[in-house]
Parts: sequence; structure tokens; C-alpha cells
Amino acid sequence: MAAHQLTLSVPTTPTAVTDARHQAMTAITGWEAELDDELMHTVELLISELVTNAVRHAGPGQISMTVRLVEAVLRVEVRDSSPALPQLSFPDECSENGRGLFLVAALADRYGAEPTPTPTPTPTGKRCWAEIDLSTGSDQKDAISLPLQRS
Repeated sequence: MAAHQLTLSVPTTPTAVTDARHQAMTAITGWEAELDDELMHTVELLISELVTNAVRHAGPGQISMTVRLVEAVLRVEVRDSSPALPQLSFPDECSENGRGLFLVAALADRYGAEPTPTPTPTPTGKRCWAEIDLSTGSDQKDAISLPLQRS
């Protein structure tokens, strides 16, 4: 499979998630990677969840999204200016929010979040990512990088 990449600057606006998702799915379709409909829906949901979290929780500042296909791995990566790493927790059953990372964990083969490297010792942002291994499907979860915490 040929390597492909799309990088977007994402504004923190109400339409940002829809626009980023649409642009990414159009690009992936153009890569002619022969991904089935189910996998395309999975990628679309991963993009939605990662970009939504950045728009909602990062506050003002720059957000960027990169979708990369290298070998048989499709990676979605979202960077923002907030140093606060997301925490996987159990949302209240009546809560309308808080399930995004559960969806990412369930759909991705690998996922994580880490501070972005900077020239100074204090991180100025983070990178949240999810990968799907196209050679084995998304049914094997061999690495989870975010700690599970009860709130």
C-alpha cells in the first residue's frame, strides 16, 4: 500500500468537526486504498471523536489533524495547544458527554495521548492519536496507552 498523508489546520468553530471529517474522508477515498464501508465508518467516527475532544477541551489555540496511511496502518492524529491529557473515565449513566474515549478505545487497535515535544521543559500542547491496523482488522486491541480512572 502506498503512503499517503493529509494535514489540516482545524478552527475551533461549531462546524470544525464536520469540515475536518469531510475533508479527511474525501482524501482517504482518493487514496484508492480499497477500504470497505465498515472501516470507512470506523475511521470517520475516530476522526469525529478526536477532533471533537480537541475543539471542546483545548480552548483557544491551534488545532491540527493529520491522517496518514503508511504500509497497512491508518493513523489519525490531532494536536492542540492544551497540555491537559485526556483521562478515560466512566461517565455517569445520565451524562450526555464523556464517552468519546470509550469509542476510540473500542474502535482503534492502538490509541494514546502524549505531550507534544517542545524546546522547553514545559509542554505546550498534546497529541491524541488512534491507529487501525489494516492487515489484521480492528478486532485486536494490543496496546492501550490511556489509564482508566473512575470519577
